[in-house]
Amino acid sequence: MTATLAIGTYRDTDRAALESDLGATMLDGLDALDSLDEDARAAVTTVAYAGHAPFGGAVMDKLPNLGLIANFGVGYDAIDVGAATERGVRVTNTPDVLNDDVADLAVALLLMQTRQLAQSEAHLRAGKWALQGAFPLTRKISGGRVGILGLGRIGREIADRLAAFKMEIHYWSRSEKDTPGWTHHPDPVALAEAVDYLVVAVVGGTETAGIVSAEVIEALGTNGVIVNISRGTTIDEEAMIDALRNGRLAGAGLDVFLNEPTVDPRFFAMENVAIQPHVGSATIETRAAMGQLQRDNVAAFLDGKDLLTPVN
Repeated sequence: MTATLAIGTYRDTDRAALESDLGATMLDGLDALDSLDEDARAAVTTVAYAGHAPFGGAVMDKLPNLGLIANFGVGYDAIDVGAATERGVRVTNTPDVLNDDVADLAVALLLMQTRQLAQSEAHLRAGKWALQGAFPLTRKISGGRVGILGLGRIGREIADRLAAFKMEIHYWSRSEKDTPGWTHHPDPVALAEAVDYLVVAVVGGTETAGIVSAEVIEALGTNGVIVNISRGTTIDEEAMIDALRNGRLAGAGLDVFLNEPTVDPRFFAMENVAIQPHVGSATIETRAAMGQLQRDNVAAFLDGKDLLTPVN
């Protein structure tokens, strides 16, 4: 048995690199650990993880000599970092290399929703332009007021892009940031009250679960639009659906959902929602960079070197 397990769904190129560069043994999911005998599990010191199933203390205990969990992705909320720290297990993720793609998609979702791009394309493809006339007028975002909920790496990239749209930038973060005159707000409700558009860019996990509450949604108001590229858990999804269906929220652009990939089917019937299947980082170039960074962290650990992107 090798020292490295690669657990989850990997592209063929990443699978080949994990096997050739690290001698990794591939497993489809965490449940497959039970198929390994005691000696094989004891030999494992590193796990390259690409999954959303909870990786908690009980799972870690199946690998008594585990020293590293290298996550594929910037979000590591599936991994119980506290349990890992208690067991002396290091955790890494793959930040920065995906910032541009996720920020680009956030802007695209805002434009898709406000300009009704999917609907106007469908109008054209169905021949309705010639038969029924022009598509109805939509909504301008340039010059509007946008709030960034979470001005971390990705949030900053989103804000920089929207500033180029001449938008007035507001933000909430745990602490004030050094910005070119952007307006900080003390809490998410105050942020929502001040803007037309709210882009959710906080990290996932228990600390941010439901941070976009019914109160935040109400504060955003009937002309408000929510864009979420963080995690489905960060929004009170039931409150958002109710507001969207009853005219208390103008629209939403969503790349993430609760219980994905099983998405609440009510979203599919909503014309005021632009939806994508969690593709924020899903470009060839970025996924390759994420895979390389994950493998580099594993290699650094095995070589006794400093981890490149430690979480704990």
